[in-house]
Amino acid sequence: MKHRRVFSAPSVPVAEAAMRRAIGVGIDPDHAALVGRSEIEVEQVPDSEKEAAPTDFKPAALRGLVGGALLGLVLGVAAMFVPAVGIHAAGVAVCVVIGACVGMWAASLAGSAVPSEVRRDYSQQIEAGHVLLVIDDPDEDRLERACAAVLETAGVYRLQVLPHGLLQ
Repeated sequence: MKHRRVFSAPSVPVAEAAMRRAIGVGIDPDHAALVGRSEIEVEQVPDSEKEAAPTDFKPAALRGLVGGALLGLVLGVAAMFVPAVGIHAAGVAVCVVIGACVGMWAASLAGSAVPSEVRRDYSQQIEAGHVLLVIDDPDEDRLERACAAVLETAGVYRLQVLPHGLLQ
């Protein structure tokens, strides 16, 4: 499981310096990203340092896949007990596959219009012109070393990570 830490910096150069410190203590560059207002990102942040997904597309698609499959299963099993429909177990499997596909398609369309979790949670910071450094790493000890290194950068402070999901 990845652990997340979010930091706020007053400018792109300060955020990049903080990111270099995190990478210097062992954070994989793919696990760190800079997030800011769109005009700041377009003009000042290199593509390699940008957030990978600025929308909620992938998480929404996964939720739609699971939800659609479950709904297809329920409808398929219910259809087995209706004599006029008369489907068999293979028909239930087809209902599950169709439900999963439709659920994933519909949810991914909706998710592509929704900002990512970081952009939703820290919208006030972003709109105020701050640049966020987001670090996701599975190793808690390495992440804490990176936090200490990042906080040595002048002007950078840590933001509270908000819990999401059923298990948090």
